[in-house]
Amino acid sequence: MQIIDTHIHIWDLENITYQWLEGNETLLNRTYKLAELEEQRKEAGITCGVLVQAENHFQDTDWMLSNAMQADWIRGVVGWVPLMQPDETQAALDKYLKHPYFKGVRHLIHDEPDPKWLLQAEVLESLKILAAHKVPYDVVGVLADHIECALVVAEKIPHLNMVFDHLNQPPIAQKEMFGRWGELMIEAAKHDNLFQKISGLGTTTGNLEGWATDDIQPYVEFVLEHFGTDRCFCGGDWPVSRLAGEYARTWGIYKKLLTRILSTEGQEKVFYRNANTFYKLSV
Repeated sequence: MQIIDTHIHIWDLENITYQWLEGNETLLNRTYKLAELEEQRKEAGITCGVLVQAENHFQDTDWMLSNAMQADWIRGVVGWVPLMQPDETQAALDKYLKHPYFKGVRHLIHDEPDPKWLLQAEVLESLKILAAHKVPYDVVGVLADHIECALVVAEKIPHLNMVFDHLNQPPIAQKEMFGRWGELMIEAAKHDNLFQKISGLGTTTGNLEGWATDDIQPYVEFVLEHFGTDRCFCGGDWPVSRLAGEYARTWGIYKKLLTRILSTEGQEKVFYRNANTFYKLSV
């Protein structure tokens, strides 16, 4: 069975600035290139991948697109455009949509001081431009406010497909079933243009070394129950996921869980069909 990893990061600290890594004392604070992942992804059974932005500037997007051209298993890039400037957003899309690997947009909203950053008039105007071009948007949220904002955007721009990266950080570490996160996700599931990316969960468990399927199963089952197998897909979140174990371990846990709780048809949808459709990967 094919498996598309829809959430892979690379960064080049020698040539590009990543503000969020400045002063970072973890294993993340070094250059990560695709070559390092090649054997690991084969061992994990990953057939295709999508690179996802790691900084709010064009250099990051351009570097990802360059890498995508050189790796036959990478089928798409979720890049960045300046959503605070609608005219510049349009200009950037005019350029990037000519590139065969440009498949989506993301902004590091979880690093913005204002949790309601998405609801600024300029950003909403830019998101409408994305929708007009059928370019999906990745919501990298960690707060209830981020889900609430996505709900507003989903209502205002119903033709904009959006996906919650990492399930918008469910309360796994708190072992909460399912609190405010759950209430908001039930509301989110009512919007056909909102999707869930089962990714980045190891680093939210509060048990980096010992997390397993049992830790994440209630939350994965919750989103599958409410969003259905047609609006969920998977991502590894490498190399951030290395904080909670190597690539094969992360994917081993996801595969063990999803093969246990989903039918063969459901697995095909969540492992590759939905991602292929959402990002128009032509896999």
